[in-house]
Amino acid sequence: MEQQNIRPGHLTAHQTAQLLGVELGTVRQLVRRGRLTRSGGTPRQPWYAWQDVVTLVVERRPSKAA
Repeated sequence: MEQQNIRPGHLTAHQTAQLLGVELGTVRQLVRRGRLTRSGGTPRQPWYAWQDVVTLVVERRPSKAA
């Protein structure tokens, strides 16, 4: 069950995975590789700053060939 009292400007791991279009395990790997930083929550239910998630979404977007 996800935590209901999340701070404004933060996303749960499930929300983060959904926005990135990946599985929860991939979110954990992004944290381990230093590409994403937890910004609150608990070890089992971390939160991520929405700005960090949006940055990853933009980076992962396929570039358009000119």
